[in-house]
Amino acid sequence: MLERLSMQIRPIRTQRDYEEALREIECLWGADEGTSEGDRLDVLTTLVEAYEDKHFPIDMPDPIEAIRFRLEQQGLDHHALLGVLGGRSRVYEVMHHKRALSLEMIRRLNERFGIPAEVLIRPARARRRRRAA
Repeated sequence: MLERLSMQIRPIRTQRDYEEALREIECLWGADEGTSEGDRLDVLTTLVEAYEDKHFPIDMPDPIEAIRFRLEQQGLDHHALLGVLGGRSRVYEVMHHKRALSLEMIRRLNERFGIPAEVLIRPARARRRRRAA
């Protein structure tokens, strides 16, 4: 282990560097905070996170899909949105991409369902319309 700790930490630039860092993190996992192993683990995880953010970015979900997902997670259906988004027609319009979420709707969705506001404020992706054959 001492041999590993004496190695110099450097930026992760390649897939190989990334894989080596992951292997070392696995070896260091559970190291006590404040020890040289723990400090090395902290630095390596920060470097890996930076590499992953750059090379494997994850887009935020569509707001309507996020609402659907949260309802599904909680075992609820669109009826749970009544009063949060408004009446039945307003719920239908929003969930079918016919009406954008208002600031008040975003606040209520965040408070009631815990959906992050930064997800809800994104523009909804337009649904593709099916053409009649």
